[in-house]
Amino acid sequence: MTIYTVKKYTETDYNIWNDFIAQAKNATFLFHRDFMEYHKDRFEDYSLLVFEDKKLVAVLPANRKGISVYSHQGLTYGGLVYSSKIKAERVESILDTILFFLKQNTIETFFYKPIPGFYLLWGNSETDFFLTKKGAILERKEMNLALNLIAPLHISKSKLKHFRRIENLHLEIIEENNLYHFWEKVLEPRLLEKHNTKPVHTKEEITKLKNSFPQNIRQFSVYFGDTIIAGITIFEIENTVKSQYGATTVKGEELRALDYLFITLIEKYKREGKYFFDMGIVGDNNEKGYNSGLLKQKEELGCSVYNQDFYKITI
Repeated sequence: MTIYTVKKYTETDYNIWNDFIAQAKNATFLFHRDFMEYHKDRFEDYSLLVFEDKKLVAVLPANRKGISVYSHQGLTYGGLVYSSKIKAERVESILDTILFFLKQNTIETFFYKPIPGFYLLWGNSETDFFLTKKGAILERKEMNLALNLIAPLHISKSKLKHFRRIENLHLEIIEENNLYHFWEKVLEPRLLEKHNTKPVHTKEEITKLKNSFPQNIRQFSVYFGDTIIAGITIFEIENTVKSQYGATTVKGEELRALDYLFITLIEKYKREGKYFFDMGIVGDNNEKGYNSGLLKQKEELGCSVYNQDFYKITI
């Protein structure tokens, strides 16, 4: 019988954690410690490492809040990360070991949010299945809008019509390393004006992350003359890209610059052989539970609905 042991992450585990993430079956750069720890002052880290004898076979990016542990609240997605050699029955044994460890450490509730399935070519639903068999409930389900770049594109005729018109306006799309222009002149003022909120990442935080992950975090901006009028911040991995932030100024809205940029990037990444373009969830606190305008916009860009599931288990 295989025996697994669990330990909490400490700074001495930095290298072994990152080395494991680099070769894991179901990891992205968001699970690298340099990404996870940009906001470590906001969360009590409770990440776990699972060993078979002395060999690391799984990790769980997580944080603790009182008597609850969360599949890390500071990440868009998370879940149990394991080696490509781990088969389903071993995933169940690893999960049992983690739940027992949490119970021993007086944790009463575990909240779990797996990475959306379209990110992974090899599937990733083992943990979800075993959690529900052990009593987990589907606490929340969000509509995650994503575009399958392998299939034919289904961008709406109206958006394509405007795209062809906008092409004659001589807007310039620039990939830039300095994210301050977009943050200060477009993203921050528009979020404040339209939603009375701020970006999750400050401009200092996103700059630090881009410096750490220059191949994964990319900024595409639209200029009208010398003025920035729209931009999209992309999180990119091997097969999938995600529009982490997208915003436009009033002038950019008038010129439909954000649609122009989205369609340009969709075509770019399709040519490059990416599989999916993730445009994020459309959740809202209204009675519908979703933002109708965002849903329509993303569907007109060719997106379909995929699940983003959130589980809760009482230990």
